[in-house]
Amino acid sequence: MTNGQTRRTALGAMAAGVGMAGVGLMAMTDQTTAQAQTGGKTFVLVHGAWHGGWCWRRVSDLLEKKGHKVFAPTMTGLGERSHLIGGKIDLATHVTDIVNVIKWENLNDIVLVGHSYGGVIISGVAEQMRDAIGSIVFLDAFVPANGDTLAAKASQPVREAIAGLVEKGETAMKPVPAAVFWVNEKDRAWVDAMCTPHPVATLTDKITLTGARERIAKKTYIRAPRYPQPTFDAALAKCKTDPTWKTFELKASESGHDVMVDAPGRLVEILLQVA
Repeated sequence: MTNGQTRRTALGAMAAGVGMAGVGLMAMTDQTTAQAQTGGKTFVLVHGAWHGGWCWRRVSDLLEKKGHKVFAPTMTGLGERSHLIGGKIDLATHVTDIVNVIKWENLNDIVLVGHSYGGVIISGVAEQMRDAIGSIVFLDAFVPANGDTLAAKASQPVREAIAGLVEKGETAMKPVPAAVFWVNEKDRAWVDAMCTPHPVATLTDKITLTGARERIAKKTYIRAPRYPQPTFDAALAKCKTDPTWKTFELKASESGHDVMVDAPGRLVEILLQVA
C-alpha cells in the first residue's frame, strides 16, 4: 500500500469516527431534551366570559419558557371564533370544546385552570375527564353546585342584564367593560378591544354535577379580592374549611379580576406550586 493510500485510509477512518461521534452526540442531546420535556407539566387554561385564549398569552409564554406545555383554547363563539356565535351555543358546547382538546391531544395529568365563568366549564369537564386531571384550579371563579346556573350566581347588575336579554329573546350578551373588573389602566383599552359578545344560553343553562370535581386529588382556589364578588368570597371561605383544597388570596395592589393580564408572573408562581 502506498503512502498516499495509507493517508487516505487514515483520514477516512477519522472522518467516520467523527461522524459516529456526531450521531452519538445528537442522540444524547435528543435524549436530554426528551428527559427535560418529561419533567414539564401540561396546562389547559380556560378563559372566562367574553374573553378568549388570547387573555392567557402572558401566562402561556412564561410557562412555556420554563419547559411546560400549554393549551389555551378559545371556546365557540368567542375571540377568534366569534364568527361562530349563534343561538345554538350552550353550556354543553363550551364544556365539549375543552373536553375535545384533552381527548384529541391525548393529554394526561393536566393542570386544568378555569377563570371566572371558566370555573363552571372546568367543573363540567371534570365530569367527563376526571382521570386526565391531576390538578384543578379555580381562578377568581365560580365553583358551581349541581343544578346551578351562572346567571343565578353572577353579580346583581349582570343577573339583571341576563334576565333582560332572555326576556327579549336575545342570544348574545355584550362584554362588560374591563374597568368593571378592575383591569389595570394600561391594559383596559386592549382588553375591551379583544372581548366579544358571549352566548346567553351558556349563562342560563343548569350544570349537572355528580361530584367528580371533588374526587380530583389537587384542588385550588385563587381569589383576587380587589374585584368585589360575594359569590367568589363565599367560594373561597368554603374552600378554606376543606382540607382537600389549597387557597390563595392576592393583594388588592397585585391584580384585579383578570389575574392573567394583571399579574401573570405571580399567577405562574402559584400554578407551578399547585401543579
